[in-house]
Amino acid sequence: MPDDFPEVPDFDPKLTRRAVRRGLLRTTTNVLAVLLALALVATVGSTLVQERGDRERRMTDVLGTAFKLYNPAYEVTVGGCCETTPVSMSFEVTASPLRAVGGFWPAGGDTYTISQDFFGRVGHLPLGSTANTRLSFALYDVGGDLAAKEEVRKVLARLPDGLNALAVVEFAAPLKENELKAFLDRNKSCADRVVYERRTGSLPITWGEITWDRGESAEGKQGCGVGLDNFRFWTGLLREHDDANLRRFDLSLARLRKAAGDGLAYAYVDQLASVEELRELIEDPRVRTIRLADATFDLDRP
Repeated sequence: MPDDFPEVPDFDPKLTRRAVRRGLLRTTTNVLAVLLALALVATVGSTLVQERGDRERRMTDVLGTAFKLYNPAYEVTVGGCCETTPVSMSFEVTASPLRAVGGFWPAGGDTYTISQDFFGRVGHLPLGSTANTRLSFALYDVGGDLAAKEEVRKVLARLPDGLNALAVVEFAAPLKENELKAFLDRNKSCADRVVYERRTGSLPITWGEITWDRGESAEGKQGCGVGLDNFRFWTGLLREHDDANLRRFDLSLARLRKAAGDGLAYAYVDQLASVEELRELIEDPRVRTIRLADATFDLDRP
């Protein structure tokens, strides 16, 4: 009976090694291809998820504006959005301390990064309560017992008439929107930023002309473009899930909604008031005090 099994060839070590190498190469190539495909899917998929809808625009609208409220003593410019990685989105802001108009201050500012993770939570934030500028301290003191009128008169009396100053003008009683407009018109003053809450010892909610520039125009309503309408419009965009991030900026939905709803001006910031004008303003019975934060020369100079 013939043998049904073919003859087994002699074992060849060289052929065996080449076959093993080819097998390993094919396996390695296939694994790398699969891993590369998964990485591309994860990266592109993550980017698409993070950039879905208007998430990029909303990130700058909410977080960029909140950063400005977090740093009312700074001029903040929000850069384009966004730098996206598989696990985060970020954008840059440039910030420089607010100074009296007319001084010779260094141009530009420092650049910082605002980021949120894949789940939309904000990371570490720069500046904020650690930004201890003169204007920050002046805003901290709104509602406090410092800077009595007599003390302010003495300081203003020592300064030349023509100097421009950066000042926080605090009211004896908060003014409604129409009352603020009338006050500014009558005194030919400019409210670069309005303080919408009394929060002595902490930074109050302070809204300025360019705090948010995507809303309804409020030009001319309160002087220098500062408008309660924009503040209310922006607050109306906020949702309950924003509250966790807002708290990272020392804000909360409840505080923002109350301040926007009440619309009461407790103080305002003026970058272009002359010393002569401030001397007149301190005599107004509606003014509780004026807190000087800067002038067009160094206040620390002996």
